[in-house]
Amino acid sequence: MRTTDHAPASFAVHIPDAELEPEPLDLEQIISGDPVVTGKVLWESPDGKQVRGIWQITPGVVTDTEADELFVVVSGRATIEVAGGDTFEVGPGDACVLREGDRTTWTVHETLRKAYHITL
Repeated sequence: MRTTDHAPASFAVHIPDAELEPEPLDLEQIISGDPVVTGKVLWESPDGKQVRGIWQITPGVVTDTEADELFVVVSGRATIEVAGGDTFEVGPGDACVLREGDRTTWTVHETLRKAYHITL
């Protein structure tokens, strides 16, 4: 479900079973392994500045430059290193906040699925 022209109706999604679509990684982001990313946008604000959805990545090591994001891990495990900052070990039930511009390295130990809210 993706709505951009008006507020969506209320809805519920069972995140562990939600069908996701391929979201190809930029090859320059991959440090090691052969990680595969999939996701699904569940809601987008009419102005395009907020996005909520589900995202998944298989094991490997990747880099990213983050948006302003809050996410909750549904399944899997990863180590997230923030350049010049902290390192987080995340797993099921963990909530994490990343700041816009954070340069991160994700070491995904077990396929990780998260529900997220991003402010652009």
